[in-house]
Amino acid sequence: MSDASWSDRLLGGFKQTSDRLTSNLGGLVGKTKLDAGTLDEIEDALIASDLGPRAAARIRARLEEGRYDAGLTDEGLREIVAEEIAVILRKVAKPLDITAFPRPQVILVIGVNGSGKTTTIAKLAHVFQEQDYGVMLAAGDTFRAAAIGQLRVWADRLGVPIVAGAEGGDPASVVFDALKSATETGIDTLIVDTAGRLQNKRELMDELAKVRRVLGRMNPEAPHDVVLVLDATNGQNALQQIETFREVAGVTGLIMTKLDGTARGGVLVAAAEQYGLPIHAIGVGETIDDLRAFDPDLLARVIAGVFR
Repeated sequence: MSDASWSDRLLGGFKQTSDRLTSNLGGLVGKTKLDAGTLDEIEDALIASDLGPRAAARIRARLEEGRYDAGLTDEGLREIVAEEIAVILRKVAKPLDITAFPRPQVILVIGVNGSGKTTTIAKLAHVFQEQDYGVMLAAGDTFRAAAIGQLRVWADRLGVPIVAGAEGGDPASVVFDALKSATETGIDTLIVDTAGRLQNKRELMDELAKVRRVLGRMNPEAPHDVVLVLDATNGQNALQQIETFREVAGVTGLIMTKLDGTARGGVLVAAAEQYGLPIHAIGVGETIDDLRAFDPDLLARVIAGVFR
């Protein structure tokens, strides 16, 4: 995908987010000096746009430092918002690179059912294929036949090997077989799907701990990455998922999906500011090539509605 088409996709995907932010901030400046009351309104508007209290407080502090008089326009305010969002996103915009030696690099992908996890695995595999890496998939979510079937379909479409077991089987056994096969065949990266049940956190924790133990016995460095897939349409609930999965699974990075057609894209900024975890990629569409690492400065301007 060209840079131009990706920029267009970002603009389209984040339109509701930027429209919401622009609407919430509209008319708050320009008439009077930025007094405490106006700053409170701006801070509330930023929180209402899903940027989160920490990012909102950061932007408010920047405005207080600026000693802006009545001359600050709506667009000038959004420029400042864009600059502060960029500062936040620069710290976390980190593509997922294949660096493990010996191979393979093992990537555990976790997330609640319905987050787009299985589809994201396929898109991630496609990204690595474009970089000429060999990819293998492991169907570690053995509790849902649909998850196993869906991953098989994607593996066939992409032309990558997959290791899967029976529905209701032991996920650790599937992962053991997959890592053994990937190691023997010299695959660059093994991407492992996992169960997305949160109803019983203890059960999920025990299951992931067992998978980790099996991987660790075969390769002390594995898993190299534990990537949490988040559905942006969940807004603030996505932040609660980070909290839960960080505790349960030791999350090392995030991928945020379904940013197209939602007004909740500001949660990306809230997640970055609150947790500081690497955000490896974002998804702004339903096609196989819609998952990409992002330019934090470009994305900040798109979110703030000042992209030209």
